[in-house]
Amino acid sequence: MRVRLEDVARATGVSPKTVSRVLNEEPSVKESTRQKVLAAMESMNYRPSPSARGLAGSRSFLVAMLYDNNDNPASTYLAEIQDGVLDVCDAHRYSMMVCPLRVSDRDFIRRVDALVSDHHIDGVIVTPPLTDYEPLLKRLQEHGVPHASISPVHHHDAIGVCMDEQQAAKTLVHHLVDLGHRRIAYIAGFTNHGASRWRLNGYKAALNEAGLPFEPQYVAQGEFTFGSGVIAARQLFALPEPPTAIFAANDDMAAGVMWAANERGLKVPRDLSVCGFDDTPLATQLWPPLTTVRQPSRDMGKLAALQLMEVLRGRGKGLLVQVPFSLQLRESSARAPEAPQGKRVRKRTA
Repeated sequence: MRVRLEDVARATGVSPKTVSRVLNEEPSVKESTRQKVLAAMESMNYRPSPSARGLAGSRSFLVAMLYDNNDNPASTYLAEIQDGVLDVCDAHRYSMMVCPLRVSDRDFIRRVDALVSDHHIDGVIVTPPLTDYEPLLKRLQEHGVPHASISPVHHHDAIGVCMDEQQAAKTLVHHLVDLGHRRIAYIAGFTNHGASRWRLNGYKAALNEAGLPFEPQYVAQGEFTFGSGVIAARQLFALPEPPTAIFAANDDMAAGVMWAANERGLKVPRDLSVCGFDDTPLATQLWPPLTTVRQPSRDMGKLAALQLMEVLRGRGKGLLVQVPFSLQLRESSARAPEAPQGKRVRKRTA
């Protein structure tokens, strides 16, 4: 039989109204009582009815995670963020829905309106590039729906989570310079992604600090997908002086580079060093394993959702939390073919 709210109240010796207050995370409950009720819910496997809970508190207890359907829908980055958001929603007894949108669609705003009115969502997690799409943010504000952002370009008044992606990219390119590489190429993602701009700026800054010229022919356009990494790598390999190292703006495109290198008969890392960004599970599933920047995507999803929960529970305005990055040095990067063997290689971490 389904455990009812009244059963939890009877087991803990409190009123059903107190159990309801605990469910709705109201602050007027003593912490000792709250913990006793929560422990009873767990031991009795109590699962509240979302509809009844919403009627009691005028809330839906539903959070929507929005992503741009023009982006890579199979992206491991998005999947990691989704898992992190879901962890927090489960812990706070919220439901979660994942909603793809396409900014190029003429009915974009109508779909946002329908999302809010049909599902009565309490809050939204916004992922890049929607994070900085002003028509969406304005519409959410008009509806009074709070949102938390993943990696927003503009930090003023934003809540959610970010990382210093420019510094991370710069650190990775310095690693390649230290290995003796001088022809270092970069494969960018979508131009409307803040991440694309930050990582390109980091690439340029590292070249400048190393005294190397920025050469536009060594920058290829990708779309954060495996296939676009293959196409971009083929373009770079066709140059009169092809690169000895390629830094792709995410791991999916780096995997495409490695595929294209094998197609051309190049050995990684003997003939070509390859680096990515994000450190998704794919990075260690490739052979050789991929040198990349660890962006803690799942943790970022969790932190953004936690800041949103602070707002939804009325406990604060929420913060923009910055997470650290780290360089994951693996077998896909090595000394440049023409680099002198006596040069000492400095490994940088952050």
